[in-house]
Amino acid sequence: MKFSCLEQSIIETLPTGAGKVLVAVSGGVDSVVLLFALNRVSAFLSVALHVAHLDHQIRSESAEDAAFVQNLCSQLDIPCAIESCDVAALAKKDRSSIEMAGRQARRFFLQKVAGQVDADAIVLAHHRDDQVETFMLRLLRGSGQSGLAAMRSHQGIWWRPLLDCSREQILDYAQQNDLSWVEDESNKSPKFLRNRLRHKLIPQLLEINPNFGCQIAGLTQQIQTEEDFWREQVEQNMKELVLSCNDGLRLRRDSLLTLHPAVRVRMIREVLRQVRGDDLHRIEAVHLQAIETLLVGQRSQSQLDLPGCWVARRYQTLWFREEAPLSPDSFDLSLPSLGELELPDGRVLRTCIQDELEGESASVSEYSLAHLPQPLRVRSWLPGDRFKPLGMSGHKKLKSFFSDNRIEKEARLRMPLLVCGDIILWVVGERRSDYAIAEQGQGKVLRIELI
Repeated sequence: MKFSCLEQSIIETLPTGAGKVLVAVSGGVDSVVLLFALNRVSAFLSVALHVAHLDHQIRSESAEDAAFVQNLCSQLDIPCAIESCDVAALAKKDRSSIEMAGRQARRFFLQKVAGQVDADAIVLAHHRDDQVETFMLRLLRGSGQSGLAAMRSHQGIWWRPLLDCSREQILDYAQQNDLSWVEDESNKSPKFLRNRLRHKLIPQLLEINPNFGCQIAGLTQQIQTEEDFWREQVEQNMKELVLSCNDGLRLRRDSLLTLHPAVRVRMIREVLRQVRGDDLHRIEAVHLQAIETLLVGQRSQSQLDLPGCWVARRYQTLWFREEAPLSPDSFDLSLPSLGELELPDGRVLRTCIQDELEGESASVSEYSLAHLPQPLRVRSWLPGDRFKPLGMSGHKKLKSFFSDNRIEKEARLRMPLLVCGDIILWVVGERRSDYAIAEQGQGKVLRIELI
């Protein structure tokens, strides 16, 4: 069988090992051509097709579009999954644009169906003109070079076999094969920025330079090649920079600062991608600059709320989480003279009374029982707390003690304090006060151990 240039492009870009592919079909000319061409080459490639269509419920004709796709799949004998989603309600709930809500709903739907049918790839009908629009959109929104790489023909499970084809080629293919499709009138609406680019700005640029589209497409490929190199640099540095993966991702600040800024910004982008679990949608150059300011600034503890992510400087680490950690509840507990007290963070304070000293450590304090007023309590930190650390003259604000010892904000709120009345006896696990010091042979000793 002889294949057209468009079909040959599909054959040449097929992901290795793809046995079943899920085709996203809206009913527009691009996705109809994609499906028809895939169906033509599927036997040659030994690929099974499955179609997915999401009705966004934005237009009154959307149900007719779904029926069109269902009928098309019946004619081609291709299984089809169709669902509806109130994208307008989703946008209102998430306080996002219709475009963004629709994009997120589509991705979620396609990934779900791909899992259900065990697809090896999800095929999208993006073409070269879409690539130019994406580049221009990201340029206008202030994306860095990584963002200007725009769409790739292969990106994980996503496959865009028509990315090198122009819309003119797609229309020619549709006419040559006498294909029918549905027109989405919202694609003409000027309220969407992409449409204003498509119908106003880009045609003007093409008048100035008829090769504008080809040149931008070539530029994105060049940027993608350079980004592949930078990705190798990121992978080589990642192991050294990551301090912890237990709660989000923590990076070593000193190691980050030694990197060239070009590598550093890509490291930060990659960490954001891992923490958010997406392609950094809504993350713009201004957000990356804010993280850079956080990294190099004088404030040892500060944080940022970014789209889909929380980033904090905590002394010599940069901490990335999907969202800010929840502040723990305050506590005030009675400490028994004998036995155990479970703390809110799961640790335990064990108390016992004995005749001999065994020695103190960061996790053990011993007190002269005769000089220790009762009752003893364990509570959380309060603003204005002061204590007299053992070995120091005079009192010290607990906030200053925390800062001097580089205790992070979140740890401060969880830090248990052993108190009798208004006196802080022990910043548990950190430092005891000089109050009620026990001495050998001077009577009973209250020993408290943090477990």
